Amino acid sequence: MARLFGTDGVRGLANDLLTVELATALAQAAAAVLARDAREDGRRPVAVLARDPRISGEFIGSAVAAGLASSGVDVLDAGVIPTPAAAFLTAEIEADFGVMISASHNPAPDNGIKFFARGGLKLADELEDEIEQQLEREPFRPTAGDVGHIDRFADAEDRYALHLLRSIPQVYTDGRPPLDGLHVVIDAAHGAAAGVSPQVFKDAGAEVTVIGNEPDGTNINDGVGSTHLDRLKDVVTHLQADFGIAHDGDADRCLAVDANGETVDGDQIMAILATDLHRRGKLAEGTLVATVMSNLGLKIAMREHGISMLETKVGDRYVLAELNERSLSLGGEQSGHVILTEFATTGDGILTGLFLGTVMAATGKSLAELKQVMKVYPQVLVNVRDVRKDECDTNEALQAEVAAVAAELGDSGRVLLRPSGTEPVVRVMIEAETHEAAHRYAHGLADVVRQHLAI
Repeated sequence: MARLFGTDGVRGLANDLLTVELATALAQAAAAVLARDAREDGRRPVAVLARDPRISGEFIGSAVAAGLASSGVDVLDAGVIPTPAAAFLTAEIEADFGVMISASHNPAPDNGIKFFARGGLKLADELEDEIEQQLEREPFRPTAGDVGHIDRFADAEDRYALHLLRSIPQVYTDGRPPLDGLHVVIDAAHGAAAGVSPQVFKDAGAEVTVIGNEPDGTNINDGVGSTHLDRLKDVVTHLQADFGIAHDGDADRCLAVDANGETVDGDQIMAILATDLHRRGKLAEGTLVATVMSNLGLKIAMREHGISMLETKVGDRYVLAELNERSLSLGGEQSGHVILTEFATTGDGILTGLFLGTVMAATGKSLAELKQVMKVYPQVLVNVRDVRKDECDTNEALQAEVAAVAAELGDSGRVLLRPSGTEPVVRVMIEAETHEAAHRYAHGLADVVRQHLAI
């Protein structure tokens, strides 16, 4: 049987793959695994439950709550809040685990279930595998007073907002709020951040204009948010705002737009934050963690500023694992998952946007100026389909061609071949000094992949 858990929980079309029955069974299985320590200690297990505003989240959340309570877990239902808020609250109240109902940047018909272990940490592969195995067993079924309660987590959003405001650096010594004088446009993706993100930025002193803040259950990520930046760019330039930030549906991502309407992606955001933290002595071990898909320009910029950079496989969970293992403070992905481990156990799009604004305020520089800390190398990605992806790393003729392309690019480019984790696809990524060169090498190498790995 194919593995149920993907790179970020269990995700699929709501009421098709992700049914009420699966949600209930998954909650019962998770309760058996993640509440085990509490039961062994003689405590009543407690879980935080939250969701984004997708309409399907209502019935999936109810099914999860029922599965947990039927397994003896007391459920604190936080309602609609961002994923990083669910992780924070799980740690804040020392809950045994947390559950977030969201499909992140996916369209509204999809949904997902992701779990956080005690401390608000993402689950290790081994725990996910144990939950899947538990699905084949009988659930734990207490009776009478040993079943769980389901209560409203009434101050969940307020706790999270206060945490964010306490986390951001104080820029001014005269008592002004840290984002005083900045005008920001926030695109909340009709998602979980629609309420809390604008309010926190206002509380931090910014003038705020909001778009994508009218979730109706079916419009999440629809033409707005971090995967659709055009509207945000138009509003920022029309209003002559200082910058804009875009969340995805569950607000664990942040992409930005400068005053000229130009995109500032996750790599550029990390470059800005890393150099600022390093200057302030706050970048642990002088090291940034990124993935193999991050732009070559990020690595070069970090080297020029005396910052080390570690690379992981694609996926914020792998970035998190490296950060936690080495006790580092900053990492993330080009997509806008940025993790500041002093204040969060997962990517937090609101926190990222706040920190970006404080660098602007502290330096007096525009975002367009700040992003010049790194040169973005043109990057071309080609997906080669219907190939024997498992032979990607072992085919000698293909690897010889990869080595030849890498030698031709030298220090001014990069080549990466990566088999997809879910499809019969090999991804060919080339970075070079010009788009033309990147395009030529990428498509040339893609032809070589087809030649040697065709099914």
